[in-house]
Amino acid sequence: MVGKVSERVLLREGLERTDNGMKLTNWPDVSAINQKNYYTDYMKRDDQVLALRLQAEAARDRLVQNAKDRDRALARNGHAEVPIALPEADAEQDEGAATAPDGSADGLLDPNKIIVIHPGSQNLRIGFAGDALPRTIPTTLATRFPQTESEMYEALPRRKFEGKNQDEIHGDEWAKRYQKQCSDLKTDMRANKRKVLPNSKELVVNYNRRTEPEKIPTHNDPLQIEWTDLNTLEDPDSPASAFLGQAALRVPDDSNPKFKLWWPIQHGWLNEDEYSTQEHLYDDLETLLDKAIREELGLTKNSVWKNYSCVFVIPDLYDKRYVEAVLKSCMTWFEFSRICFIQESMAASFGAGYTQACVVDIGAQKTSIACVEDGLMLEDSRINMKYGGFDVTETFIKMMLYDNFPYQEINLRRRYDFLLAEELKIKHCTMSQADISVQLYQFHLRAPNQPTHKYQFKTYDEVILAPMGFYDPTIFDNSTKLRGRRKLIDRSYNAYDVEVPDDPQSAAQFAILALVQPSVASSGAATNGFQPSASDPNLATPSKEKTQPFNFLSRNEGTPMGSKAASPAPEGASTPVPPPFLFGTNGTVTGAGSPAPPGASPAPPPPGMFVDPQARTAKQIAAERDSVLPVAPLDIAILTSIQNAARGDEKKLREFLGSIMVIGGGAKTPGFTQVLEERLRAKRPDLFDRILVSRSARDMDEQVVTWKGASVFAKLPTNDSWITPFEFERLGCRVLHHKVLWAW
Repeated sequence: MVGKVSERVLLREGLERTDNGMKLTNWPDVSAINQKNYYTDYMKRDDQVLALRLQAEAARDRLVQNAKDRDRALARNGHAEVPIALPEADAEQDEGAATAPDGSADGLLDPNKIIVIHPGSQNLRIGFAGDALPRTIPTTLATRFPQTESEMYEALPRRKFEGKNQDEIHGDEWAKRYQKQCSDLKTDMRANKRKVLPNSKELVVNYNRRTEPEKIPTHNDPLQIEWTDLNTLEDPDSPASAFLGQAALRVPDDSNPKFKLWWPIQHGWLNEDEYSTQEHLYDDLETLLDKAIREELGLTKNSVWKNYSCVFVIPDLYDKRYVEAVLKSCMTWFEFSRICFIQESMAASFGAGYTQACVVDIGAQKTSIACVEDGLMLEDSRINMKYGGFDVTETFIKMMLYDNFPYQEINLRRRYDFLLAEELKIKHCTMSQADISVQLYQFHLRAPNQPTHKYQFKTYDEVILAPMGFYDPTIFDNSTKLRGRRKLIDRSYNAYDVEVPDDPQSAAQFAILALVQPSVASSGAATNGFQPSASDPNLATPSKEKTQPFNFLSRNEGTPMGSKAASPAPEGASTPVPPPFLFGTNGTVTGAGSPAPPGASPAPPPPGMFVDPQARTAKQIAAERDSVLPVAPLDIAILTSIQNAARGDEKKLREFLGSIMVIGGGAKTPGFTQVLEERLRAKRPDLFDRILVSRSARDMDEQVVTWKGASVFAKLPTNDSWITPFEFERLGCRVLHHKVLWAW
């Protein structure tokens, strides 16, 4: 054993220690956590969340102010009794607190100081919460452009003008579908003891082929259209100057300079197809709302906007990017004092006064279905399908052209032809078989800088077959509805896992996509590499305690950090989860847990059994779902939504089937509710006497029910969903997680 060597020896040998006192690294030392005693309450108390802390402080300030007022009243009266506060005084006091400069207090607001906005694909509805009805304007802008929309895009309805006969012009496949619909209608009418003349179609075709238009001089036409005067443009030298709404639709197609119509919203989402940049799209949306507030509401000065609040209606299945962009615009561009969001189906239930209903909203270019219970929407019942009233208009004109419509040059891309087609659909389309016969009609074609032409034409079954496309959507033209999707605006992703999309999903919507493209169902199962969204946690981890294969409303709350990703699939073999809804080959529907029909794809292997190196990520699966156009027959979609909302509860299923409410402008076709009720009863004959389809209560116009419900919601005395500029400045769009009335 070597003993200790002295420093003198080390110095002689050249091995002395020379230490300069510097550490080997400048990284700070972190002491180990004592595993026995560590604990944290971070983000577990309400006072640690800014939005909730501001609400508590506002309530405490009101209590303090009330106590001061009582003491002041007691000192002024000189009596021992404290006067009872009157409700009117409390309301005035709350109103004064709510209109404080910082906007932090909650209370009653003046309805005439709240702007309610409901944008749609074809119409924008805007007004004050105290108004009985909103202002309705087309959701379009007309700006100067080298070409008009009729010169840039192909004609609508799409057809081959060089074809020799109608089958070649409109396509053999579409012609076969149309002729099959005609024969099915004849069979159905004979079954209902309706009189069917054998040569009705030939009478219509021959008459329309022979008729010629009649030219009417200008001085003999008392209903001349007032076209928009280009000299009324605010700033003619600015390229950003635009006409809004009805004035934009009345700009002549042959104007000098030329104008082009821009539609910021199409098919229920932002119109990325016709725009080249994201900034142009957002600027047009802001300009549309800006001009609507100035021209329709009379608020011409920007300085007064900060005194107004805003209630914004968003779709049931929304894009988070769209909601965040609207929130940013309202806070930074319009500078409203506060803003809150409400979903369409929830607003419709407020407007109709229903506490429980299956809301079927048929708009111009989308149809949304959702079940509402006790003022809250059931998330997994939401369905958004991409067809509506405009598809009926286009298909009706296409059927008329197939039957030799006298005005063969009609093009819905032209503004006056678009207005003419909408007028013809509103006047003549019906869903009542009692009105089906050979009818003679007339219309006037009024084009700018041209004499008026009077046309006469006959119709037979086109007036009913076009709206019947809701139950056979293949007759619609769905070729371009997904074109340009995600071209400018990417989907939203989880804040903690940037590879997982977190836009809201729905089990009912997933079933519709699986009906259109069955491969989506196989990719949606709990396979390796798939991260389900929060709306369908059961696709990831089945639970033994659940009696139903799918518990559509259960949510995985998890830790307070707000991650929407569900727990990963358990290791080992387990029973595979069946798809949420199965559709038979003949269009019938089967409840959850039923055996799959013959020919269905086999069930995926249990999770964890095999490791697939080719497994797709959540982003790839979301991209596949985005590539599928959600289109399904209306009756099947309603039953799918209700069964996902009922979750196997027979009582709740009967209640929803007995409270189906149809709203939206697309549902104003005569006989629409009766036909829908018959279709649903044919699908569910066991609940024949329970199914009831109705319109909105109190004979309200179906088009304004959603806006009216949002105005009712805006006037509620207790509303914790208001977002103030102070909260937005501190938290940004993250404040939506704490403020909206549903799981963000």
